[in-house]
Amino acid sequence: MVSERIKSFRKLMKRMGIDAYMIPSADFHSSEYVGEYFKCREHLSGFTGSAGTLVITASEAGLWVDGRYFVQAETQLAGTGIDLYRSGEAGVPDITAFLNSRLPQNGVLGFDGRVIPASQALALQQALKEKWIRLETAHDLPGIIWENRPALSREPIRVLEERYAGRSAAEKLEAVRSAMGKQGADFHILTTLDDIAWVLNIRGSDVRCTPVSLAYLVLSKSECFLFTEVDPEGGGSGQIIPPETAAHLKSLSVKTKPYHGIYEFVRTLRKQTVLLEMKKANYALYDALDSSNRIIDAIAPSSLMKSVKNPVEMDHMRRVHIRDGIAVTRFMRWVKTNVGRFPIDEIAASNYLDGLRRDQGCLDQSFPTISAYGEHAAMCHYIATPESKKDLEAQGLYLVDSGGQYLEGTTDVTRTFALGPLSREMKELFTAVAVGMLRLADAKFLYGCRGRNLDYIAREELWRRGLDFNHGTGHGVGYYLGVHERPAGFGWKDVPGKEDNAVLEEGMVISDEPGIYLEGKFGIRIENLLLCTQKEKNEFGQFMEFESLTCVPVDLDALEVSCMTQRDIQLLNDYHKKVYDSLSPFMNGEELSWLKEYTRPIEAV
Repeated sequence: MVSERIKSFRKLMKRMGIDAYMIPSADFHSSEYVGEYFKCREHLSGFTGSAGTLVITASEAGLWVDGRYFVQAETQLAGTGIDLYRSGEAGVPDITAFLNSRLPQNGVLGFDGRVIPASQALALQQALKEKWIRLETAHDLPGIIWENRPALSREPIRVLEERYAGRSAAEKLEAVRSAMGKQGADFHILTTLDDIAWVLNIRGSDVRCTPVSLAYLVLSKSECFLFTEVDPEGGGSGQIIPPETAAHLKSLSVKTKPYHGIYEFVRTLRKQTVLLEMKKANYALYDALDSSNRIIDAIAPSSLMKSVKNPVEMDHMRRVHIRDGIAVTRFMRWVKTNVGRFPIDEIAASNYLDGLRRDQGCLDQSFPTISAYGEHAAMCHYIATPESKKDLEAQGLYLVDSGGQYLEGTTDVTRTFALGPLSREMKELFTAVAVGMLRLADAKFLYGCRGRNLDYIAREELWRRGLDFNHGTGHGVGYYLGVHERPAGFGWKDVPGKEDNAVLEEGMVISDEPGIYLEGKFGIRIENLLLCTQKEKNEFGQFMEFESLTCVPVDLDALEVSCMTQRDIQLLNDYHKKVYDSLSPFMNGEELSWLKEYTRPIEAV
């Protein structure tokens, strides 16, 4: 099927005079997760991961993925004729180098200008200029050959009440305009969906697992335009802007316009200074701007603002992690108690966890659940399918990475469970991962530190063994928004285009998730969410620390206590006391007894 689609695509390329065509995993807004309408790369390649770029030429096809997806992509591309390019590995060319070597002189590179960031398109143009390569960006070729393509999602826009948001939309608009003024901008074109949702205190359902609406926002010093309406021939704006939302937007003096009308609007701007984040705004939008305008290329001011949670948001997130912890802990007990008693496969387990979360008021997953038993867990972003699902057995390790969207916040937690006997190797590596998570959570540091400064803490025990995990140690988390939120995170190396190394500020929520993945054998990851908080301030400066939000036991059955220091043991015991104290008021009977057993203090051996 994939090979036939590639064949049809090449015929279309030839007819349109295109030598190479690039298809990313993206929508018009550079979103991490995209709606079904935008899954062109998945449709053409068969690869289902959330990130990756497909390049097709007349004779070759290649898929570039990062370390999270090496194993998965290798499996899913088998027999398709598409070559796998492991980004960042020694000897592997990046996309630019590949195109430079394959495109002929005066050749044509095609892509849909609405799904490629302006900065990337301009960089490609510069890199290929010696060959006089022409960019063809006006045509959505995957859409031409995609039969029965899903419709563009246009779900109703909801208002997030201030009692959840903690700050009015009017205040946020004022803060963004103030930042615009400081940068000398007349207009700010905001394209990132989570930023738009945060600024206006609105939420939607146009992207799976992320409560956002497809929209663009344009701010001037006195006006605000939201491009989100369905075009008139599509049925009008009533489909997506209910009366209560319309009233909310009107109170903010926000004028609504058709979604696709953003390009026509931008073309009308002349001799303005425009704040436009080129890494996020698509090339078609940039290309529509008249050359008389001056562009300020800078991160959207709202991105840093929303990453720092206000006191109301922080309080909500503390409470919602208890509810989420109840669900995940009940799931942990259910799996460990029932494995081997009756059939449980990876999908059935994931569905059971979803139900437990719904009981706690969860509105949606915050990302597709990773439910991975045995060797499947070695694919760190494995997603079970009816064809791939495995039955859980009363032996080995089972990894579950999951999260929920609540009105009170976004959760993300990973636990790896012992389902029965484990090898010494499994227990030692589980312990190395667990202590890495605990030590990072216990970090105390001076204000001004970034994730790069602290990442080693989580990796130390693995690096001493000559081991590593091929992903960042942590990412920012939004408030009832994206589960991956810039600009803060943990990681030891600079990844081009990845914004995860901001100064750690009080109120930032960041994941702490070391792991280890041994292909064909097993995978381990343990993840808590951390809230960055202030500690004492003295003559040396402002000290900072983390508060663990996640309330789920670390599986004591998988620990090799002999590999732990006394400090590690104390950190785990302290964490488990917090888990017990937080969850025990909501449990009784056998549940409570089980919780007490799995949060019991351990001692050195």
